[in-house]
Amino acid sequence: MSKSGEIVTVFVGQAGTQIANACWELFCLEHGIRPDGFVYQGFEVVDKSFHTFFAPSQIGKLTPRTVIVDLEPTVIDEIRTGAYRYLFDPSCLITGKEDAANNFARGYYSIGQEAIYLVLDRIRKVAEACSKLAGFIVFRSFGGGTGSGFTTLLLEHLTSDYGKRTKLDFAVYPAPNISTAVVEPYNSVLTTHGTLDYEDCCFVVDNEALYDICARNLDVTRPTYTNLNRLMAQVVSSITASLRFDGAINVNLDEFQTNLVPYPRIHFPLVTYSPIATAQRVMNTQMSVSQITYECFEPANQMVKCDPRMGGYMSCCLLYRGDVNPNEVNRSIASLKGMRSIRFVDWSPTGFKVGINYQPPLTVPGGDLGKTMRSVVMLSNNTAIRHAWAKIGHKFDLMYKKRAFVHHYVGEGMEEAVFQDARDDMAALIQDYKEVES
Repeated sequence: MSKSGEIVTVFVGQAGTQIANACWELFCLEHGIRPDGFVYQGFEVVDKSFHTFFAPSQIGKLTPRTVIVDLEPTVIDEIRTGAYRYLFDPSCLITGKEDAANNFARGYYSIGQEAIYLVLDRIRKVAEACSKLAGFIVFRSFGGGTGSGFTTLLLEHLTSDYGKRTKLDFAVYPAPNISTAVVEPYNSVLTTHGTLDYEDCCFVVDNEALYDICARNLDVTRPTYTNLNRLMAQVVSSITASLRFDGAINVNLDEFQTNLVPYPRIHFPLVTYSPIATAQRVMNTQMSVSQITYECFEPANQMVKCDPRMGGYMSCCLLYRGDVNPNEVNRSIASLKGMRSIRFVDWSPTGFKVGINYQPPLTVPGGDLGKTMRSVVMLSNNTAIRHAWAKIGHKFDLMYKKRAFVHHYVGEGMEEAVFQDARDDMAALIQDYKEVES
């Protein structure tokens, strides 16, 4: 059995479900698991660490320890009819009848309330099958109705049911210039307010940053969500690699929180992945440890549209995988500390946490990424993210001043005062970041 304990993953809403597709596809490839859940013939299973994410059944089939929820059926039906339909336990794919219609209040108050107890019951069944539950990882978007409202409801219940367990959140953050819903600012501010106290760490990724990375580094001029989600799956895979494989310096769930979150409220690390390169470029460059480490500090590679040079780093967690020599890592970090453009807040002198895992990154056949010997994902808590919060707060103010769209929320049983509370909380969060920086 694994040393760090098992992890239950929960994917919520359309964004969550589509990320689930990409993630489980990649995890299965990495562990030599066929789409029907059995291990490929001839694939040598040396290390049982992947039982953190897969539960073995009595006939040797491996089932993901996961629950996938959406308040409407169409997106999850694609899994039910897709290539991986035999991988999942059918009772863990949960769909409602009508969706949350991009409305936080529907996901939290009305439609969500009907589904919540079924979902908690399924999560409890998955959690009870674990010998030692380490925590939960939730995937969702901030802007949608189910992703914002229903996830807020779910995290509140998970906190009361599994108090001390770690809860990480991968959230698709609203992009500054492109948006799939007009009311994204409302949903985002409300869900940030609702979940601040109920999760330990939230990794934010925005679609616009991913689009730019696809266009610039991968020569994909018109990316689809599949392109973005596969990129995101690589990130999730690198972050969780140390939970699924044996390694030199492994990082477990609690360590993310210990090393990345200086104060409970300041728990929104930026994510950067490197190398993001096509097969063509991979053949022509060296991709040394120091090179991929430097790439992580390039603003262009950040997965959220904000410039880390505008703020100070409080902590960085560098998770390497593949052919990586610890001495080279130490040399790279030592030279980084001498660079003027990378500024740490003065109260955090050391600032770096390192994980090394010897399992090289795998790529999905037919995907955009070229195959490399090593990769790194950097999780960094940087005060610059307050600019992203400020943008969303500004958009919220513009709409709320006119009380635009508010009646849809009030009609679902939400008090209008909640808007103001949520906005004040967001303002307090931005203020917290300013204080930490000074």
